[in-house]
Amino acid sequence: MTASAKGARAGAGGAPRQASLEELGRPLSDLTFVVVDLETTGTAAATSEITEIGAVRVRGGEVLAEMATLVRPSGPIPALVSVLTGITDAMVVEAPGEAEVVPTFLEFARGAVLVAHNAPFDLGFLRAALERCGYPPPTWEHLDTLRIARRVISRDESPDCRLGSLARLFRSTTEPSHRALADARATVDVLHGLFERLGNLGVHTIEELHDFSARVSPAQRRKRHLADGLPTGPGVYVFRDPQGRALYVGTSRSVRTRVRNYFTASEPRTRMAEMIALADRVDAISCAHALEAEVRELRLIAEHKPPYNRRSRHPERAIYLRLTDEPFPRLSRVRDLRDDAVALGPFTSVRDAQDAADALHAAVPLRQCTGRLSPRVQRPACALADLGHCGAPCDGREDVATYAGHVTAARAAITGDPTPVIDAATRRMDRLADQGRYEEAAHERDRMVSFVRAAARGQRLAALTAITELVAAAPTADAGWDLTVIRRGRLVSAVTVAPGIDPRPWVDAAVASAETVLPRPGPAPCASVAETERLARWLAGPGVRLVRLEGTWSWPVIGAERAAGRFAALTRAATATATTTTGSR
Repeated sequence: MTASAKGARAGAGGAPRQASLEELGRPLSDLTFVVVDLETTGTAAATSEITEIGAVRVRGGEVLAEMATLVRPSGPIPALVSVLTGITDAMVVEAPGEAEVVPTFLEFARGAVLVAHNAPFDLGFLRAALERCGYPPPTWEHLDTLRIARRVISRDESPDCRLGSLARLFRSTTEPSHRALADARATVDVLHGLFERLGNLGVHTIEELHDFSARVSPAQRRKRHLADGLPTGPGVYVFRDPQGRALYVGTSRSVRTRVRNYFTASEPRTRMAEMIALADRVDAISCAHALEAEVRELRLIAEHKPPYNRRSRHPERAIYLRLTDEPFPRLSRVRDLRDDAVALGPFTSVRDAQDAADALHAAVPLRQCTGRLSPRVQRPACALADLGHCGAPCDGREDVATYAGHVTAARAAITGDPTPVIDAATRRMDRLADQGRYEEAAHERDRMVSFVRAAARGQRLAALTAITELVAAAPTADAGWDLTVIRRGRLVSAVTVAPGIDPRPWVDAAVASAETVLPRPGPAPCASVAETERLARWLAGPGVRLVRLEGTWSWPVIGAERAAGRFAALTRAATATATTTTGSR
């Protein structure tokens, strides 16, 4: 018997004793964690600096200490960052510099495991700060609550794993608020909520947590045979339970290889392990090429709504802002478009739709009251008329002809040039920023971005769905061709042509065998929005060539697409900064 085996059997006084689980590693309940959050001047650690540090030291579920300080950067804080975080140059002018704050944080975090939401971001900035201050590269043990949450939180519980969403899920006592200490406190509550979930999954030590994604359950090992006999080319696969119900739909360029990965340690998602435990068989549909597989995947998900798919399950929940058909039209929020009325969208959330509506209302004085108005029946005006936000057609101040000018302006902003909406929002943003009301200015920016994105999306959809028939070809890696036939924004035929073969007869065959599509109303009348947008991205890919085109494929030169391009850098920077500073990580 080895010494270790003896130790496992004999305790104090020589009494036999079985080693506990906690002796196999360091229990999470016994460790000290320092939960940290940073606010920064940008998103790149090499070129940006820290403007605020917030940290909370916890152990056994209790808060031991907190640390919060502004940090004076070497240069000015960008205006966009000030709008997002509320931290201005005036606030940090007397704050300690990086060289003073770094030693304080090192002492605060001594002997603890660092925790952050999207840890690579925060740790990257801390490492860069240590290097600038002359400290050796740190070797911190750390946990990433974003990465853990993605393994244990299902889509049904939370729409995403952003800090704000998780804080609501776990009922955090602190709401993330663009400031470091508040976000760190919220992350503490999220961390403790995740630890409770992990305990139910048998994870009790930090060693088990580090290895959590690499574990292969017995259920996964037993069902490796489900991948046998599946096609090796591109296609769609459907995991089904014993009753034949779809559990999960996926796609791959090699179906057999992809399905085999679900039974190995390379599959890190906990929900997939749960799905494998329920699965009884895997069905596969071979496809001509990857684009056809992706489209079929979207259709199957929308049809069967598999519980383990997180995206594209409910295309019918898309929201539109429709201009009503009446003497005094207004914006109406609808789920379905049954005619060719002018509409803005689609939107994925009511909040985005409302933001876009607010942006349009601020530029164009459309009435915001509900119900129909008649030119022959008048009623008292609401407060919006006194504020100058409505021309008050309800009490006769505007007749049908005058009000029609507002409708024309709204229709032009939705289907063409959104400049009036952008200009109105920009003026309000500048005025609010001058008054130091940065949160309100950021909200105005978000409204404008929601409108521009929705208008650009709608114009792209309208351009493709207006085409009666389009045939395109993309070169394959082995010098062949992937052919696609699209009618009114719907994939109707797909063929792959081998290298060295004349593709023209194959084009004729693909068109002849293609699905018939009849014109219908709406922005994406013959397919889901997701399918039409996926086809548009493929058509814009490298090397794709138009073979045939019936109709015109175009959108306004001065339109929302152009405006969205101008704002692309701004929206990317805003999203990245919000992701790293407001807890949407």
